[in-house]
Amino acid sequence: MSEAAVRSTAQGAGTGIDPDLMKKVDAVIEQYRGNRGALIPVLHEVQEIIGYLPRFVQSKIAEALGVSEAEVYGVVTFYSLFTMKPAGRHKIGVCLGTACYVKGAAALLEAVKQAAGVENDDVSADGRFSVEVTRCIGACGLAPVLTIDEDVYSRVSPESVSEILEKYE
Repeated sequence: MSEAAVRSTAQGAGTGIDPDLMKKVDAVIEQYRGNRGALIPVLHEVQEIIGYLPRFVQSKIAEALGVSEAEVYGVVTFYSLFTMKPAGRHKIGVCLGTACYVKGAAALLEAVKQAAGVENDDVSADGRFSVEVTRCIGACGLAPVLTIDEDVYSRVSPESVSEILEKYE
């Protein structure tokens, strides 16, 4: 590992991110060092490793690629693919598109938040779930719709939420 990678791993100490994951992050950053055009692939690979893009990691990426921190931050906040918040092991999405909303998605969202123990765009205390409001996922005829990771649940009632979440221990 290069001296810069060792130094940047040390800078990541105390951030709550596993040091082994930070070593992988540093390796990705080093692989693309100086390649200004690699910003989106680097952000994607780093987010795949640690699950999100904290500001100190964005700073490391900016320095290594020779771009401004503002440019990195702008890309991270512009594209919905990227997030600056840690996510739970299981990502719950509640569609609040028009069809889902009319069919009771607001009550469904409240039931999900209560059952999972989280608020919108937050993570449960045990790190198991994160909840986000989504917009139309193209399943309007199945409203209201709930997604957990890659699984889609249709015509979900607030009463069935606890049973669904139990599958994700």
